[in-house]
Amino acid sequence: MAVKNVAVVGSGTMGNGIAHVFALKGYQVLLVDIREDFLQSALKNIQRNLDRQVKKEVITEEMARQTLQRIGTSISLEDCREADFVIEAVTEDLKIKRDIFSLLDPLCKKETIFATNTSSLSITALAAATKRPDRFIGMHFMNPVPVMKLVEVIRGLATSDHSCQLVFELTRQLQKEPVEVNDYPGFISNRILMPMLNEAIFCLMEGVASKESIDTVMKLGMAHPMGPLELADFIGLDVCLAIMEVLYQGFRDSKYRPCPLLVKMVAAGYLGRKTGKGFYDYPNEKK
Repeated sequence: MAVKNVAVVGSGTMGNGIAHVFALKGYQVLLVDIREDFLQSALKNIQRNLDRQVKKEVITEEMARQTLQRIGTSISLEDCREADFVIEAVTEDLKIKRDIFSLLDPLCKKETIFATNTSSLSITALAAATKRPDRFIGMHFMNPVPVMKLVEVIRGLATSDHSCQLVFELTRQLQKEPVEVNDYPGFISNRILMPMLNEAIFCLMEGVASKESIDTVMKLGMAHPMGPLELADFIGLDVCLAIMEVLYQGFRDSKYRPCPLLVKMVAAGYLGRKTGKGFYDYPNEKK
């Protein structure tokens, strides 16, 4: 099956980034969310990111203009009927994602491939909400999507070889690098990354060092481009906590226990860059 029309459900940071890269490579994209103002905000973000690519001479102004023209928007899942490929990028909540796929399943063509951008949840459990588990797969992009090359391609228990091959080819057409992963909590990226961020938060909570010192050690000592606390703020502390909870529940191993300080920060609404406050303050970025 040739993929021409792509539907992206969820227009947040990851969703609009995914829409951006598909449209840039010539696909017709439908971006779907529950509110029109979310969609307009997403389009503005895509425009800003395209402008950055033009400024860096990665693309031309004409390519940016055509990319935006290929992106349509909708507040109704019913408009996904003609999509050849649907990728979901909503909040990291198993029930919400399952509900969306159970609604999409009878609407979409039988041959349509379903993908989820989940960063940690079970592909098998999500696929079970549909009657097409063989055509269901994980496609975990990295943030920021237009820049990062990696895509984790995660096979559920019933994902077919055909679906996996199609998504590998699709990923390469986006000029991304696919890596095949089996369905375990956190996959590869977050099973390794999140415990490191969690341990950095433990170091801060226990008074081992200041936040600046912790980040400096990892940047200068380990050549990380961003310190772990700074990175946690960038990802979103709520997202970090959700992934740690998936790891903890999935493996029942105390090494994945979320740091109490992380739990408190999320409870207080200090989620990082997106709220203007996390381990650091971001007065110009509060939404």
